[in-house]
Amino acid sequence: MEQEVRLLEPSVVWKNFADLNAVPRPSKKEERVIAFMENFGSSLGLETFKDAVGNVIIRKPATPGMESKKTVVLQSHLDMVHQKNNDMVFDFDKEGIQMHVVGDWVKARGTTLGADNGMGVAAIMALLESNSIPHPPLEALFTIDEETGMTGAKGLQPGVLKGEILLNLDTEEDDEIDIGCAGGIDITAEGTYQESKLPVGSLGFRLTVNGLNGGHSGIEIHLGLGNANKIMNRLLYAASEAGEIGIVQIAGGGLRNAIPRESVAHFGINSGHEEVVNAIEEMSREIQEELSVREPKLKIELLEEKIEGASMEKNAQKSLLAALYGVHNGVFAMSAALDGLVETSNNLARVEVGQGSIKIGCLTRSSVESGKFDLAHSIKSVFQLAGYKVSLSGDYPGWSPNPNSKILTILKTQYEKLFKETPEVVACHAGLECGILGSHYPNMDMISFGPTIKGAHSPDERVQISSVRKFWKFLQVILTEIPNK
Repeated sequence: MEQEVRLLEPSVVWKNFADLNAVPRPSKKEERVIAFMENFGSSLGLETFKDAVGNVIIRKPATPGMESKKTVVLQSHLDMVHQKNNDMVFDFDKEGIQMHVVGDWVKARGTTLGADNGMGVAAIMALLESNSIPHPPLEALFTIDEETGMTGAKGLQPGVLKGEILLNLDTEEDDEIDIGCAGGIDITAEGTYQESKLPVGSLGFRLTVNGLNGGHSGIEIHLGLGNANKIMNRLLYAASEAGEIGIVQIAGGGLRNAIPRESVAHFGINSGHEEVVNAIEEMSREIQEELSVREPKLKIELLEEKIEGASMEKNAQKSLLAALYGVHNGVFAMSAALDGLVETSNNLARVEVGQGSIKIGCLTRSSVESGKFDLAHSIKSVFQLAGYKVSLSGDYPGWSPNPNSKILTILKTQYEKLFKETPEVVACHAGLECGILGSHYPNMDMISFGPTIKGAHSPDERVQISSVRKFWKFLQVILTEIPNK
């Protein structure tokens, strides 16, 4: 199936994407893909080096006649989000992504595809190895760890890059030109609790929530998609109100920048067995009706099982369910400056409970720094009231829009000439590295664009084949229009 992807046009981009996807590249474990990229640059005879944190920089001189043009930084990140369906047997640390073509789309089999941001990486690779595409002096910047902290962008030192213009290739709608993005901050709440044995005669149950779409917690947060952690908490809360239950374990969600698709809880019913089961079934019907349009594949399953392990002490359990109910999830505020832009949001990304330990993870985003910290402190307060230790980490700034950008004018003009329509100039709610890179290089003119990618950060991730052709054509034309120094 990989071969059919390699035969797609433009083949110079797709064959590089296939080569890249054969290399395991989880965030914070990028050693193999760093070596892959260093070998790629060196094999072309280009200046190639790795900086102190692991970013790879490859420089290519201008084609004849374009030496006087400004140097352009082409930037994408090497890591990818690793998510898979529960029934998919796959080891991201050892296996390459299994791709296939479905109509006008390329998808992966049961896992994320890595088009975010692998398509940008592949396009840059195609430019670096070309002997025929006209271009100004180029600096390719391949950053690491974008998806779980942006530590590559944060660690890039001033003075490493020589370019004056930066083209970030990490936007996911081909008719959009991005000039701004949200910042973000991670919230981690941790606690402990006393365990107690379930009373004799308790019945054990496994409650599963799955079948949700999931997706990118920035770009798709406004869609009102189901959050498995919130759904699970509603079910357990309803059960605890109807009778006496004892939670043994909860495991829900995964990465902070992915809307959680699945959650599993193990618990015992100590008393009021029939009432608790009825409450869960009734709440299941209500939730499925609420989400019938957005989440038609949602599945909620309650099965009796032999109980293993001790349960949460009663008051600790009550505090947990109340805290998870109280934490905001989804859109918190819309922008007053840009119509339709989500300003501030939170993703209740991960809930881990078991063996006396509680760990909860959120990612709060905002295009307004004060708004980001306002919501983060609100969520922190809820968890502190429940008695948990709360830490804020991984803070990164947003990217303030510059509607007077010279490179923006070039992109708009060339887009209209090529495609006979006006592009959407937008700011996005996702986290792009431009804000961080701009703090290191404040005079660099930056823009972001890319091919159409749907379902990023979920196993439904797919990239549109016709859009890649459009993006590749657009990118080549832009490089011919770069102004002189």
